[in-house]
Amino acid sequence: MQVSVEATGNLERKMTIQVPSERVDTEVDNRLKSLAKRVKLDGFRPGKVPLKVVRQRYGTGVYQEVLSEVLQESYREAVQQEGLEPAGNPSIEPTSLEGGDAIEFTASFQVFPEVQVADFADVEIERPKAEVADEDIDRVIDSLREQNKEWAEVKRKAKKGDRVTLDFVGTLNGEEFDGGKAEDFQVEVGAGRLIESFEKQLKGVKAGEEPTIDVTFPEDYPAENLKGQTAQFALTIKQVEGPKLPEVDEEFAKKFGIEDGSVEKLRADVRSNMERELRQALKGRVKQQVLEAVVDKHDFDLPDALVKSEINRLREEAEKRFGGAEQTQPLPDSLFEDEAKRRVRLGLALRAIIDQKGFEVDAERVERDLEEMAATYEDPEEVKNYYRSNPQAKSNLESLVLEDQVVDWVVEQAKVTEKETSFQDVMNPNKESTE
Repeated sequence: MQVSVEATGNLERKMTIQVPSERVDTEVDNRLKSLAKRVKLDGFRPGKVPLKVVRQRYGTGVYQEVLSEVLQESYREAVQQEGLEPAGNPSIEPTSLEGGDAIEFTASFQVFPEVQVADFADVEIERPKAEVADEDIDRVIDSLREQNKEWAEVKRKAKKGDRVTLDFVGTLNGEEFDGGKAEDFQVEVGAGRLIESFEKQLKGVKAGEEPTIDVTFPEDYPAENLKGQTAQFALTIKQVEGPKLPEVDEEFAKKFGIEDGSVEKLRADVRSNMERELRQALKGRVKQQVLEAVVDKHDFDLPDALVKSEINRLREEAEKRFGGAEQTQPLPDSLFEDEAKRRVRLGLALRAIIDQKGFEVDAERVERDLEEMAATYEDPEEVKNYYRSNPQAKSNLESLVLEDQVVDWVVEQAKVTEKETSFQDVMNPNKESTE
């Protein structure tokens, strides 16, 4: 087999391959002889069909089958022989398939770029520092109380936080419309689960009242006939209930698995979970900055096949989130191209760092991460056994640990400043005050 390689671009390669015709002819003969022993044709006993007849009947198909296999095998052998690393499938074009002593074809493809690991000495990383304070635990306990609240009927007017039970009938231009009618409908006032102009008008209603309210639907409302329209709703207020939060006592603690009902044990468990979440969030803040720096610091050409594959993956994820098979047309590549390029660049740069700096998976760190992750589940041992016995799951975990090792290495090279912050700012960075 003769091979020549031509660089037609930074990543583009054109490889010309010559394979002895005998390699195809010999395999074709072998398959036809095997076929002659099994084929059934009228006028011949099984296994007695002459090879000439078999060749006339099946020779062209067998030749094309063998030729395709030989071209693929020869391509793989040539790539290995030349020490190339293709990034995607090749475009194979035959140039001479019949006649002569050799079959010649070309394979055009892109290779992975050569990536030089960047210097991170001038990269600035801000490392947030925070602790779980008692008031943070109080907020979580209050949230648990809110989740376990009960309702008690009140005779006063409804206010924010109350639950209203009502019937309603909606009309538009005097006509009822689909989805505009309900009975015994319950809504928590101020929870934001209904159209704002509807929910806002429930403040001040009392059981037994039958008001009619005007409700303006937003311009982006899903139903076309209601977008921007003002409808009338006839309400029948059946009941107003106020929330009743449970006391933080022995009974409350037992609801969350504290067998002896110790409130202090409950708070300790809450603190432990919050500290674990905080560690992950702080780690994530630093990791995000590092990965952005890795992308920004590396500039190289990207293989088209890798970018296209990532675009397809991002599109599939998006279509699953927004309707999946219900999509009538695939979302355009342009929606995902920038993010796909960023991810491909990041992946190639990380691989270069791992290879050039000789990183290997830290087995002890894998176990520590597995322990911490498993602790968040009801049955930690079951989770750990799954990862230890499932090669794919274990490989994914090891890849994450290896990535974290690279992140730590970059942090060691960079300029790091620490910033004191709070648990709330770390866990809810974009949350606006509602007070």
